[in-house]
Amino acid sequence: MAFPPSEEQKAQNERLKKRMSGIKHKVLVMSGKGGVGKSSVSANLALEMASRGVKVGILDTDLHGPNIPKMLGVDDAKLIAYDEGIEPFAVTKNLVAVSLAMAGHDVDAPIIWRGPVKIGVIRQFLADVEWGDLDLLVIDTPPGTGDEPLTVAQMIPELDGAIVVTTPQEVAILDSRKSVNFAKQLNLPLIGIVENMSGFICPNCGTEHQLFGSGGGERAAKEMGVPFLGKIPIDPLLMNAEDSGRSYLSLPDTGPAAAALRSLVDKTATFIGL
Repeated sequence: MAFPPSEEQKAQNERLKKRMSGIKHKVLVMSGKGGVGKSSVSANLALEMASRGVKVGILDTDLHGPNIPKMLGVDDAKLIAYDEGIEPFAVTKNLVAVSLAMAGHDVDAPIIWRGPVKIGVIRQFLADVEWGDLDLLVIDTPPGTGDEPLTVAQMIPELDGAIVVTTPQEVAILDSRKSVNFAKQLNLPLIGIVENMSGFICPNCGTEHQLFGSGGGERAAKEMGVPFLGKIPIDPLLMNAEDSGRSYLSLPDTGPAAAALRSLVDKTATFIGL
């Protein structure tokens, strides 16, 4: 039996609509499987858009493993709550971020929450954060098709689209297909599939090694009638940049991985009309 929303819930719903109305475009980044580099894609998408003068917000809804602050170099940041709402943390002039990791929780303590609690936290992030006027909100989600991505998709029916991140091996491709079908069932536009960790180019000899295979993401995109956003090869510079909280795409001497990420940003911008 469904109960009617309380007055507090009604007020929060109104705040959610108001907050989201000030954001021109919203993009969901998701994956069917963990460890495929979904947060890496989210962080680099947000940072590169911001570097181009786009006003960007990034929301980390991976409540059990909130890594976005670490990748942005603001893992010591703390959110500040006022009577009017929660102030997002300013990472750069054009980029603000919100994550549970910024809420003062012990970084080593596990989040042991059931669905209703997680849904409530995501609702609060969307409705009670003073996002302001943004050109783009990038929403990073945990792997799978459960509470977190479903909550976001239902609370923001005007999402511009979803990016599905996978790696080339078959087990990741199987799960990425579920993410594609999740988006289709919810009538969520698909920006496309990106194949991450697609080969490793030896920095000494230039030889490419297929550590996890290659082409699985591209084949899945073709079979499912979804745009393919490209292959991002493994680059130790990317890993080091994210571990140290630096913007990978602002570094000198980056190679094919940087080119692939910039292409993904270009394709996303074109898809949503930025």
